[in-house]
Amino acid sequence: MSTRDERPLAVRLKDKKKRTVSQKKWLERQLNDPYVARAKREGLRSRAAFKLIEIDDKYRFLKAGGRVVDLGAAPGGLSEVAAKRVGVADGKGKVVGIDILDMKPISGVTFSQIDFLDPKAPALLHEMLGGGADVVLSDMAANATGHKKTDQLKIMALVEAAAEFAREVLRPGGAFLAKALQGGTEATLLADLKRDYATVRHVKPQASRADSSELYLLATGFRGTQPTR
Repeated sequence: MSTRDERPLAVRLKDKKKRTVSQKKWLERQLNDPYVARAKREGLRSRAAFKLIEIDDKYRFLKAGGRVVDLGAAPGGLSEVAAKRVGVADGKGKVVGIDILDMKPISGVTFSQIDFLDPKAPALLHEMLGGGADVVLSDMAANATGHKKTDQLKIMALVEAAAEFAREVLRPGGAFLAKALQGGTEATLLADLKRDYATVRHVKPQASRADSSELYLLATGFRGTQPTR
């Protein structure tokens, strides 16, 4: 028997397809990511599922019977987890996903291919949910340019838009979870969240890559006055 360390060797691309340096680095990182491999083994749609599992295990905002909106839902990793946690299979909750991209059906999840920035989106979500939401999730990220400042501005613009959307659809006591970047959180956004929610946290799940500036904003205890029906 060999006593050599048997950790998997790093995968390196050997094909002759023309790719940029950044494309090659991204693909090699994906191929060597343990959470990507685990997601495939467990039949999950994306590594993002483990981030939501980890955050909800600690803060418990996905409750049985809850109604959840997943913004930028494709490919469906967050929606899968949310559906299980609120008890959709037992008829105890509802999960609605929207995205400008199409998404393969997920059992128990209602999906609409629409831009969440569309003025008609909040009313559509209300109709699909049968009332206000208890949780709004956003794992959206703008396409990276490689320029740190620009990328921070782009993703924070998405977070701000998602936060405004959440204000329109959340019921009192609801929660908002959105992906952001370290160092990119605007003071105005944090002030607005602290005004609208009882608690606002920065969360860095272990499932996020260690070399990534990615983190999540978790706001709980929404103080709004949306209908409770």
